[in-house]
Amino acid sequence: MTVMNVRRRISAAALAGSAVLGLLAVSACSTSGAAGKEDGKLAVTASFYPMQFLAEKIGGKHVSVTSLTSPGTEPHDLELSPKQTAQLGESDAIVYLKGVQPAVDEAVKQSGVKHTADAASFTTLESHGAEVGGHGHEEHGHAGHDHGDESGLDPHIWLDPVKYAEAAKGVGKTFAAADPAHKADYEKNTAALVKQLDELDQEYKDGLKNRKSDTFITTHAAFGYLAERYGLTEEAISGLDPEATDVSGSRVKELQALAKKHDVHTVFFETLTSPDMAKTLAKDVHAKTDVLDPIEGITKKSRGDDYLSVMESNLKALQKALGAK
Repeated sequence: MTVMNVRRRISAAALAGSAVLGLLAVSACSTSGAAGKEDGKLAVTASFYPMQFLAEKIGGKHVSVTSLTSPGTEPHDLELSPKQTAQLGESDAIVYLKGVQPAVDEAVKQSGVKHTADAASFTTLESHGAEVGGHGHEEHGHAGHDHGDESGLDPHIWLDPVKYAEAAKGVGKTFAAADPAHKADYEKNTAALVKQLDELDQEYKDGLKNRKSDTFITTHAAFGYLAERYGLTEEAISGLDPEATDVSGSRVKELQALAKKHDVHTVFFETLTSPDMAKTLAKDVHAKTDVLDPIEGITKKSRGDDYLSVMESNLKALQKALGAK
């Protein structure tokens, strides 16, 4: 089974056109890849923020990192410009996560770059739908991942510190292969990041240990791996698509019943997508709304200035919603 592409695929014709334009633009455009080579640094292209964070933390002073997804842009919607296509081809290394951005997946395949790190390949992925956790058989008579008829694998591995650490190790090995002269530094930086992620994992374990409820409601199913890691149940209004609007009436009624039964007082929304669905459901079930950030990008609205600080803010939001002491 291949990783699920959560947004529409761009047409083969459009992709081919973009690739051709990208090749024509190589000599005309000044890209960060070229700049990286000029200053002696490894020129790294990252697909979106979670991959950028890995690249910067692991690469340190030896890399020049550029993200294809600008802050505030919903990464699933990304379509590459000719300049970005050219940049990929000039990179010394690419860090991406297959299944999040179809345009990037295709461009990486065609780029010819030898050192590519697909974060999804360094850990195990699972099929997740709008419910991840423990209510399925007990209340609805079906498996928890059946909501929404989703097919494919959930790519949101970075929201589980353990899986993200596994991805970090793979990125570290990729950088070491691309730049053997600085292998020791990449290994040192990787170990330091893995240690931080291990500490974050322990913070979540300790912080969610004494809680009144296991169930939280989100707008889209980004937090399945996090829920599984810490024994929680995620109930999403929609499936893996963050901008889905075609939510069935039966699903809304289901969530209303779940909120009442499991004492849910908070419906979470995100920073980069519309909060309308969350606010409507919250009003129906007499609940509050709050932010649970999938950390697909850092903006002025983010509750923190990097991955680690936003994950800590997410923990505080979950503790409050679940009645953790």
